[in-house]
Amino acid sequence: MADTGKDTPTPPVVVKKYANRRLYNTESSSYVTLEDLALMIRQGRDFVVYDAKSGEDITRSVLTQIIVEEEAKGTSLLPEPFLRQLIQFYGDQMGGLVPRYLEAAMGAFTGQQDQWRQQMQSAMGGFNPFDITEISRNNMAMIERAMGMFNPFAGVTGARSEVDELKAEVARLKAELAKKGG
Repeated sequence: MADTGKDTPTPPVVVKKYANRRLYNTESSSYVTLEDLALMIRQGRDFVVYDAKSGEDITRSVLTQIIVEEEAKGTSLLPEPFLRQLIQFYGDQMGGLVPRYLEAAMGAFTGQQDQWRQQMQSAMGGFNPFDITEISRNNMAMIERAMGMFNPFAGVTGARSEVDELKAEVARLKAELAKKGG
């Protein structure tokens, strides 16, 4: 839940999704889009989405739709290997650990990001958006490596390509030595 700085947290906005796929914000009494909901998240405002007919909580599927839309805009935040690994965990006996792990990893990443921003602001009076990209890449690589620990065969193809490269290099060196020696 978002906190407005008061002692009591702000309750989540209730959004209803109708059969025609329209989303209705009950707080503002207006229809909203997935983009509007994404903006609410960026502003720290929490919401829940209920199916208007059944009353079922469908927040998770709406959040997933927001991610799909964001990815389709061209700014890919989730690398393809990560998505493939994530899909592998559906139905896997280790799959139950993944949500808690990802939540903890993203929490740690957010804490690091906030800490970094504070350091940059105090050191330079502002922050450089180019450096945050490198930190993001490093953290995503860390998450991918950690996800690979759950899958013992995750790095096998990469290891094979390294071995093939080394074999090719050895063959090239042998041929070079044969030319010089013969």
